Amino acid sequence: METLAQFHFLRPAWLLLALPAVALWWFWRRGQDPLRGWREQMDAELVDALATGHDTREDRSAWWLLAGWLIAVVAVAGPAWRPEPSPFAEDASALIILMKADATMEGEDPAPSRLERARLKIADLAEARKGQPLGLIAYAGSAHLVLPPTKDTEVVAQMAAEIGPGIMPEPGDRLDLAVAKAGEILAEQEGGGSLLVVADAADGNEAALSEAHSQAGRPAMVFLAVNSPGSSEDDSLRAAAKEVRGKVQALTVDGADIDAIIKEAARPPVSRSGDSAEGIRWREAGWWLVPILVLIMAWSFRRESGQSSEPKEAAAASLS
Repeated sequence: METLAQFHFLRPAWLLLALPAVALWWFWRRGQDPLRGWREQMDAELVDALATGHDTREDRSAWWLLAGWLIAVVAVAGPAWRPEPSPFAEDASALIILMKADATMEGEDPAPSRLERARLKIADLAEARKGQPLGLIAYAGSAHLVLPPTKDTEVVAQMAAEIGPGIMPEPGDRLDLAVAKAGEILAEQEGGGSLLVVADAADGNEAALSEAHSQAGRPAMVFLAVNSPGSSEDDSLRAAAKEVRGKVQALTVDGADIDAIIKEAARPPVSRSGDSAEGIRWREAGWWLVPILVLIMAWSFRRESGQSSEPKEAAAASLS
């Protein structure tokens, strides 16, 4: 659905060529019809019934020709749906960690505790993103900025190790407040950014979360599920991710989860609050249609070659 929402043409005016292409093809087809004069005098169904030797393969060839023209028009119009980073922008956009610090994070599944697993994964992420902007927000019943995006990722890991339910002024699960806080920070970042939610569940108001996400400019969101897979808490994370069109990444014993998060964060932000679509560079995909055009042309040449040999074979048979 996200791809369909972003699909557009870089040069939509070229699509107007489809109209003269269809018109030219239609007039050409009429000119190639040997029974055109009879069709003007007799009923079309009667002409078709009386005609013999009509080759349906020629009809298919004509339709393939029209398809080739239309595909070429679409390719020239420049279909696109994936943005690409500007070569003049920073190498990486900011990634802000929204770390849940409620009492539920002290649960011992998975061992040694959810909170400790979250701290270790944040440390791994900080190591993997050295030199790339990384921020940290702690939330429970309220949300608080711990560190704005900084390239000193080691400091982020150190601060995350000190976060726990004991320092939070209010218990709860207000992920919407954390997203709103992150939106304020991303609005100040030139390259935009994305969000990583490190939590065991998302039991807050989904409508409030959706509203906060919209106000923040709809940044990309990934949920790192620090819980038992298949639990009701896992379902709540998936419901929250669906609300903001995000992804849920399961906790792994190796670094596969961190690799997936880094890959997702490396995607250029599609939109931010206050941005315009004109500032986004899109990756053109029209060249994907070129192999289809080549196959149509090759098939057309093969048909012409096969047809041209038929008269020669007939002449040879008559001489014999």
